[in-house]
Amino acid sequence: MNNTQSKLLLALGAITLAPGIGAQEVDTSDWACEYCPFQQGHEGDYEVSAGSVSDDSAYFGNATGYDEEGAYGNLDGEGSYASGAYRMDWTVEDLGLDSRVAELEGSHAGKFDYNIGFRQLPYRQFNTTSTIFAESGNSLLLPQGWVRAPTTDGFTELDSSLVSRNIESDRSIYEIGGRYLAGSRWSFSLDYRRQENEGTKIQGGSVFSNSSLLPMPFDYVTDEVDFAVRYGADNSFVALSWYLSDFQNDNTALLWEQPFSGAAGADTLAQAQAPESRFQQLTLAGGYSFPDLRTVLSLSASMGQITQDTQLLPYTSNTVLPADPLPRTSLDAEVDTANFAAGITSRIFRKGRIKLSYRYDERDNKTAQDTWSRVIVDTFPTADQELNIPYSFERSYLSLSGDYDLFDILRVSAGYDRKDIDRDFQEVASQSEDTGWGRLRIRPGAGFDIDVRGGASKRDLDNYDEAFALATGQNPLMRKYHLAYRYREFGEATVSWSPAAAPISISLTGLFADDEYTKSELGLTDADELSVALDFGWSITESTSVYFNTGYDTLESTQFGSESFAQPDWRADNEDEFTTIGTGINFSELGERFDLQLDYMRSEGTSSINLDSATDAAAQFPDLETTLDYLRVRLGFRQSERIEWNLYALYQAFETKDWALEGVTPDALPLVLSLGATPYDDEQVIVGIGFRYRMGTKKEE
Repeated sequence: MNNTQSKLLLALGAITLAPGIGAQEVDTSDWACEYCPFQQGHEGDYEVSAGSVSDDSAYFGNATGYDEEGAYGNLDGEGSYASGAYRMDWTVEDLGLDSRVAELEGSHAGKFDYNIGFRQLPYRQFNTTSTIFAESGNSLLLPQGWVRAPTTDGFTELDSSLVSRNIESDRSIYEIGGRYLAGSRWSFSLDYRRQENEGTKIQGGSVFSNSSLLPMPFDYVTDEVDFAVRYGADNSFVALSWYLSDFQNDNTALLWEQPFSGAAGADTLAQAQAPESRFQQLTLAGGYSFPDLRTVLSLSASMGQITQDTQLLPYTSNTVLPADPLPRTSLDAEVDTANFAAGITSRIFRKGRIKLSYRYDERDNKTAQDTWSRVIVDTFPTADQELNIPYSFERSYLSLSGDYDLFDILRVSAGYDRKDIDRDFQEVASQSEDTGWGRLRIRPGAGFDIDVRGGASKRDLDNYDEAFALATGQNPLMRKYHLAYRYREFGEATVSWSPAAAPISISLTGLFADDEYTKSELGLTDADELSVALDFGWSITESTSVYFNTGYDTLESTQFGSESFAQPDWRADNEDEFTTIGTGINFSELGERFDLQLDYMRSEGTSSINLDSATDAAAQFPDLETTLDYLRVRLGFRQSERIEWNLYALYQAFETKDWALEGVTPDALPLVLSLGATPYDDEQVIVGIGFRYRMGTKKEE
């Protein structure tokens, strides 16, 4: 926690604690102040806490901010202020952590509303990584005195040059917006959001047969604006909106010094990064309600455009090699978008409802095509000429569904969906998918509910263009799973029981899905999923309750491949299994002032990959395994109606077995310089104390 955060936390803590001293309450009715929230109807509930974290952990610090050993201060709370038709609400969460949130909303009934918000999302991937590269702007530099070699075995300066570098980033989101009501029919809204994402991620950089895993710095900013005008009548509305998304990247190119010895002139290499782009869209939407027919109609149409004109890098950064000039300095990309949606929902029958919807989505890539040459891995110039491919598609989706109450205890539902896709420059030009489903919901008695749903879908295609696949360097027998013929069967059932006469609730859910790719010789040919979950809750007394839940999931798939660019000669069977169990108990009003809560959860996962190869029958991958344990204890003490103290302790452990990381030190692979990330083996204990204060009074009517 930096100094600015500490000052902010102390200031907010002082504001929170000012109205009360110990267990005494202060009468504010005679305070001489121009603005006193207590007198105007102010309420708040805040908790200031301090805690200690036992160990560094990237896994447990991801999204929480508890990534480093040490002490943490924190503030959570919410409050509101109301006066007449005006109301304001605010919320702060984890203000002392890197996962902080602050939101403020306000409104005046019938006139306006507004919102202001900030949130920060920490992403922590690895804290066990190290690198030889020093960051300088958008460049990664080798250490002084580095000795290049053809393999990592010859890196004599490696051990002395390694420096710890975490793979992590932080995303900050700023939001401000509001709406103005001009009378009873017109409204205007404007919202702005800015996302800043900065940090380090892993990027592969290769030259011929050598490769380096690079700690790539990135700094992205996305600005979004949404403006809308809406007119509403008694039974209808129409709205016109404009949306802008502007993506900016401070590092559009990554330069790095090659640690391996290689081709002359290839000591410094370059990679293009995510290009800056802009998207704008204009949308017209409307709806009409037919009260006599109990029918609602909605329509919307949008037109947009995506542009991108970031300057292109040259064919190669190798100054020794001859290279042709680029056909143009930037891609000057332009993609036009069009969207249309219509929907109608009707209750023409007292016991039934029908819903019909249609959506159309088009991406028309108008980027010009040019002939481009290549320099392969900054080493081999080639005279081959290639065209850039401006992918486009059209997609439509039709859905029809209905439900009817046959009896008081039985509702029947059914539906049909149709999806059509037309593409350019891909193996499948046209494909369609038909899905039919049915559902039964039975309520044989109070608190008893049975919900069953099942169906099937078939994805078909007009033709798989094997010539196109061959032209793009693929085995013509290969079928990409999202372009292949597929037949799917699926089902889901839930049984729940919550009797009014007994303080218990039980829910059992099961689902399955079976995918068959019967026309694929190479690629994914089969995939199955099965999931079962049980939830149980019991309120033993008014002050004591327990819960228990458990779940089991399994995913199985089979794929075929070819090492010889011909018929299938190897097969891989993948199986993922996950088991989760959780339980807890809650005691409230122990001795009238104490609360006690205990929660425990354990999750285990195993992924197996079994190979059957014609060339190497013994080739097998070790299983991938994960284990997570979580135990939380909280003891609360109510000193008064306004003051509460909380003691909490949290133990969590996460362990993985990952053959792709185990023992892979930076020089473990002769032709790859890695970052030395290790499998997760994290353990944390967090203990803390919190002081909670409820403040304010409701305004008297």
